[in-house]
Amino acid sequence: MNRPDFHNRRPYSLRYPIYQPALAITLTAILLGGCAAMLEEPPPEDDLETEEVEETPIAAEEPEGEPAAEAEGLDEEDLERREEAEARGLDLDDPLDAAMLEDPDEQENPLAVRRIHFAFDSSEIRDEFIPVIEAHGAYLADHPERSMTIEGHTDERGSREYNLALGERRAESVMRLLVANGANRDQLEIVSYGEEDPLVAESNEEAWAENRRAELLYEGRE
Repeated sequence: MNRPDFHNRRPYSLRYPIYQPALAITLTAILLGGCAAMLEEPPPEDDLETEEVEETPIAAEEPEGEPAAEAEGLDEEDLERREEAEARGLDLDDPLDAAMLEDPDEQENPLAVRRIHFAFDSSEIRDEFIPVIEAHGAYLADHPERSMTIEGHTDERGSREYNLALGERRAESVMRLLVANGANRDQLEIVSYGEEDPLVAESNEEAWAENRRAELLYEGRE
């Protein structure tokens, strides 16, 4: 019996040459497939989010030389009035402050009048000043945070004691009418200077007429 000749047998790889290239191809395909899977496929362009850039509106430039007041519809007179109010620290929304910018001689706004004049040796309110005091009484009723001092004055004729009493009666007359029109008595204070504080330091009829008066002085704010 003949024994197999193991020494003369050909190697496995040589006996089956067809499988070696196929194995190499298979391994190469597996490696390439793994690498392709590791690479991130870029998303389609339609799926990419596009960042929207918000456009900042550009403020229109005012023409050179055109005041801001013209853009707000203010005429030259209103502009001057507003500038004066700012310079004096007044609030145009407050009727009393607004009245301070008006000419009291015109009496278009009774709140602009702060001086009540009297006839000689009299403490009776003259008809022309009744609407003025009524307006101040209504203002004090609407603004309880405000208060007023009423100063009574006389001209130089008469004794000092008589004029002090007359000045007090004039202040009291104004106070009674203010209260009758809504002011609270606690908002009001009266003081008499008699002849001691003349408005016009002269001795004639015109000066005496100016000095016979009551002054309305406001105090207090919110």
